[in-house]
Amino acid sequence: MKIYVDLVFLLNFGFDLLLLILVAYQLKRKVRGYRYFIGALFGSISIFFLFIPLTTITLFLLKIVVSIIMILITFGFKNIYYTIKNLFFLYTTSMALGGILYFLNIQFSYKQQGLVFFYKGLSINVIFLIITSPIILYMYVKQMKSLKEKYQYYYHVIISYQNKKYNVVGFLDTGNLLVDPYFKKPIILLNENIIEGKKYILVPIHTANGDSLLKCLKIDWVEVEGETRKKDVLVGISKINLDGVDCLLNTKIMGGTI
Repeated sequence: MKIYVDLVFLLNFGFDLLLLILVAYQLKRKVRGYRYFIGALFGSISIFFLFIPLTTITLFLLKIVVSIIMILITFGFKNIYYTIKNLFFLYTTSMALGGILYFLNIQFSYKQQGLVFFYKGLSINVIFLIITSPIILYMYVKQMKSLKEKYQYYYHVIISYQNKKYNVVGFLDTGNLLVDPYFKKPIILLNENIIEGKKYILVPIHTANGDSLLKCLKIDWVEVEGETRKKDVLVGISKINLDGVDCLLNTKIMGGTI
């Protein structure tokens, strides 16, 4: 089997360059363009370790050292935490790309030779990798960013009602500004199947769908992760159709601002 070292080196350089750019994008690092190229160039030398008779452990340790130096070349050194975070994102992004390419290999190939996967005469070759890798990584980073933005509004919530505690998952709904018009108590919304209340009060509310009456419970207190315990809060019973969420929090019990 022929191995085209120059082609493999260029492919490895392209992947390293792409990974470094995406790490900088995710962590919002300001890096001069030439540092990307020098870092990727240095990272690409690890491909030559494959032609040296090394043990698996030695090869693994050398790749770790090369990746650390590659990160230091590209992003510099400010402190240990800064460097470890850069390294962590380099590995996670690299594993995401490698995992997807491995999946493609399993799904569409029965035989693999180096960087070329064969299936009934049709190969997923270097051109395919070059075209699809940036797309795959872009979709991965975009999805991770979306999840990060979404889950920063999730909280662990404890509701005490008649001396019984209920642990639920709450979501900070920036649109939930419901307040009891009489006593000005903020209202959080809770799925109807969480608490079986007996003494409800009807609170008039105004929503985008118009005016209505909301069944509410006078709870003992509510405690939101990272916030102090609140007592003057009402719990409105509602249907919540948000995956994994039992409770829609009110901005007023979170300090009133986002």
